[in-house]
Amino acid sequence: MTALAPSAPTPPADSPRSPRPLPVSRLRARAAGRTLGYGVLILGALFYLGPFLIQLATSFKTDADAVAHPLSLIPQPVDTTGYERIATDPNVDVLRWFGNSAFVTLCVTAGRLVIDSMAGYALARLRWRGRGAVFTGVLAVMAVPAVVLMIPKFLLLRELTMYDAYSGMILPLLADAMGIFLMKQAFEQVPHEVEEAARIDGASVLRTWAHVVLPMVRPALITLAILSFQGSWNEFNHFLVATSSPQYETLTLGLARLVSGALGEGQQLPLKLAIAMVATIPVVVVFLITQRHLIKGQMAGMGK
Repeated sequence: MTALAPSAPTPPADSPRSPRPLPVSRLRARAAGRTLGYGVLILGALFYLGPFLIQLATSFKTDADAVAHPLSLIPQPVDTTGYERIATDPNVDVLRWFGNSAFVTLCVTAGRLVIDSMAGYALARLRWRGRGAVFTGVLAVMAVPAVVLMIPKFLLLRELTMYDAYSGMILPLLADAMGIFLMKQAFEQVPHEVEEAARIDGASVLRTWAHVVLPMVRPALITLAILSFQGSWNEFNHFLVATSSPQYETLTLGLARLVSGALGEGQQLPLKLAIAMVATIPVVVVFLITQRHLIKGQMAGMGK
């Protein structure tokens, strides 16, 4: 009798099967799509970073080179006169502008952290008559363009004797509709059981907000701090109607005065863009340090 050849072992039914290789055409299509996607992203990054790179390069140009080659990214020659004038020119009081911007920005950021978080908690957790109407009003304020409110702000500040003062520059910015909305969405994701346990332990509403709930929405709070810092540092419309004295000029107002030809010495593009670079540095530093928290806070705000 002839011996039968041993048959190949049958793999068990639950053994994982090796994935089928994708067809070459599908692999090529996927690679082409990925290349196209990266190309679009790179092109978008160039369009986005282009003005900033032009600003940086022009700040190191001479006045003649800036006028003759406004879009060149290579200064010919490299000139630091713009930055030297920032430190020495008495007509360009950048240190005072910077100090005013820093003072107002820190006050507004701290105020918004407290007021927006308290208002967001009241809208998200407390039950009181008119809560829905108030929240609708907050959403309505977000839809109103800031330029529409410039004249009413000016009239109100003048009537309250807050015009040309730090109080008029700071107090109207202490509450922000977007910040209230952001904190309300964050508080709504906190489990109710946490607050109930705090109430059983005898904690008041204020203590529950400050010591129990607020630490649980830290990403949203950090996001609010970043957005408040950037918004108040770059604010222009409100400061334009809140003050007219050089004593209270911020970086945005001082730069606008130079752009409007206050010095009467031609375009002076390197000087103006050097001041713009000085105004940009704090915002860039804050964003680079806190961008991880900003992304977490945005994801937390979209959680529900």
